[in-house]
Amino acid sequence: MIEVKKEGVILRKADIDFENEGVLNPAVIREGDMIHLFYRAVHKGNFSSIGYCRLDHPLHVIECRDSPILSPEFEYESHGMEDPRIVKIDDIFYLTYIAFDGDNALGALATSTDLKHFKKHGIIVPRIKYDDFDRYTSNKSELNEKYLRYNRGANILADKDLVFFPRRINGKLTFLHRIKPDIQITAVNELSELTMEFWVDYFLHFDEHIFLAPKYPHEVSYVGSGCPPIETEHGWLIIYHGVKDMIKGYEYSCCAALMDTNDPQKEIARLPYPLFKPELDYELAGDVDDVCFPTGTVLYGDELYIYYGAADDIIACASVSLSGLLDELLKCANA
Repeated sequence: MIEVKKEGVILRKADIDFENEGVLNPAVIREGDMIHLFYRAVHKGNFSSIGYCRLDHPLHVIECRDSPILSPEFEYESHGMEDPRIVKIDDIFYLTYIAFDGDNALGALATSTDLKHFKKHGIIVPRIKYDDFDRYTSNKSELNEKYLRYNRGANILADKDLVFFPRRINGKLTFLHRIKPDIQITAVNELSELTMEFWVDYFLHFDEHIFLAPKYPHEVSYVGSGCPPIETEHGWLIIYHGVKDMIKGYEYSCCAALMDTNDPQKEIARLPYPLFKPELDYELAGDVDDVCFPTGTVLYGDELYIYYGAADDIIACASVSLSGLLDELLKCANA
């Protein structure tokens, strides 16, 4: 098994109104010598905004804002902006997050050229009712029956864990998102193509858009996108979360897979065990127990630092050798 080092807690909630309930699930990006961390800040009553801090080393915070860098402005995000991720494509930063209006949780996008000022583009994933989803996919007998369990009865299906690839693939903007229990993939020339007509056709061929599905015991309940994909010489390294139903509730673990560079739906290898899972006190007990929820990475030499929300309460970090992880994944190829 690959060795992972738990580096400890990076950020705890401060005695500030906008994050007095918790800090978690950060978007992370390195620009030059600085690491920028955009995190979910939770105010009492479970209202979330996006906080910001800056690091000069993967484990050393040097600055934290005392107010959100992004706050809810529109009805679709009126109850919170949750679980951000960030990439840079063609000199534009794409910051994705989950917009929650109190009933619906859907992936939304904001962009920036300077990491200071952001333009919101609204929800970019489909707003689809369960009855319509069932009607469009009813002939897909091979779909996991848990699509019914997790989504039946929903007015609008929750579509979360929105994460872009850090470059265009075959000329297309490509992103991952998640309607339980699988991770789906979408690719378009431009975001303006994401019309209702596009999504109807997408769901009529829904089985063709499944990116990763549960495979091993530690992810048997469902999987979800995690950190932005990392391009390597062997393919796209995907750090995602896997969930299994335990007696006391769900356990969220950090997982790893390797996908083909030009055809990212083609799985090369997947770890048959969690890369890491809840073991430490701050991962086992918090606002939601037993959670390691990876959302961002930075690479220093061969050392890959993985930032994650621990127990939905604090932000922590783990590190692993990138080359060692790729070697371990390649050993699992064809497993």
